[in-house]
Amino acid sequence: MPRFDLTPTELTAYRPDVREPDDFDDFWSRTIAESRDAGGEVRRVRVDTPFTVFDVYDLTFPGFGGEPVSAWLTLPRGATGPLPAVVEFNGYGGGRGLPGERSDWAAAGYVHLFMDTRGQGSMWGSGGDTPDPHGSGPSATGFLTRGIDDPESYYYRRVFTDGVRAVDAVRSLPEVDPTRVAIAGGSQGGGITLAVAGLAEGLVAAMPDVPFLCHFERAVGLTDRDPYHEVVRYLSVHRGADERVFDTLSYFDGANFAKRATAPVLFSVALMDPVCPPSTVYAAFNHYAGDDKRIEVYTHNQHEGGQAHQWFAQAAFLAERATAG
Repeated sequence: MPRFDLTPTELTAYRPDVREPDDFDDFWSRTIAESRDAGGEVRRVRVDTPFTVFDVYDLTFPGFGGEPVSAWLTLPRGATGPLPAVVEFNGYGGGRGLPGERSDWAAAGYVHLFMDTRGQGSMWGSGGDTPDPHGSGPSATGFLTRGIDDPESYYYRRVFTDGVRAVDAVRSLPEVDPTRVAIAGGSQGGGITLAVAGLAEGLVAAMPDVPFLCHFERAVGLTDRDPYHEVVRYLSVHRGADERVFDTLSYFDGANFAKRATAPVLFSVALMDPVCPPSTVYAAFNHYAGDDKRIEVYTHNQHEGGQAHQWFAQAAFLAERATAG
C-alpha cells in the first residue's frame, strides 16, 4: 500500500486538538476507584508445560467491577526476586492463547503477565478465556461500537480498567519489584498500553507498538479498514449520531491518555499502516506528557510494523530503565 497520510515532516509536527470531555479525569478516577473498592483476590495455579527455563501460572485477577480476568504469568525459573515485570496487552480479537506461547520477556529475565482481553479470543490465535458479562445496545460487528451510546456502558471502559488492575495484580506478587513494572502491547494492546500509562502511577516504562484507539475522529474518516471502519458502518445506519458517538469515544482516546502519561515511553509507527494510520499514532506521541519519549519509525511497513525488530528495540529501551537496582 502506498503512503496515504501526512508526510514524514508533517507527522513529526502533528499535534491536533483532540476532543476531550470536561469530566475526563473525574470519570476515570471514579471508574478505577469503584473497581478497586469491589475487591477480589489474585489467584494462580502452576501449569504443566514442556518448558525448562521458566514456569507458567494460570493467574486470575479482579478487573472491572471486581470481575475475574484471566492471564498467563510467566516467571524465569530459578530467578531470585524481586524482579522487574512486563504487563502485556493483546491485539484486537485475540485471546491469551496457550501457556508459554508468549515467553520472550520471561526469557529476558522479566516477570511477564499477559492479560486476556475480556470477550475476545475467537478471531485469531489460540483462544481466550475471559467473558464480558455485560450486554450493550445495538452495535456493529466487532467490539468498537459495543455500548457506544454512553461512556458508562462502553466496552473499553471495562477493558482499560482491567489493564490498570492487571498492573495492580502484578505489583502484588512477591517475585515482583512494584517500582519496576512496565507495560506493552501492539495495535489494540498499544491502545490499552496508552490508557494504562495515563491511569496508573509509577510505571517504569510504556511501550505502545503501532497503537490503535487514537485520534478517533481522524481515523474513522481516513481509513476504510476495520476496526475503525466498524464506527463508519454503525454511523451509516445510526444517522445523525456522530456527536454522541464521538463524545463517548473521547473518553477512550489514546491522545487524551497520552496527555496525562509521564512514564518513559517507546512508541512505534509504520508509515504505510492502513489499520492504524500514522497520523493517529503521532497524535498520541506528540501529546505524550513525559520527557523521556522515543518513536521507532518503520518507513515501508504496514500494520505489522517492526515485529521482532521492535521487540529488540523495546528490550534495549527497557533494560536501560528497569534492570538497575
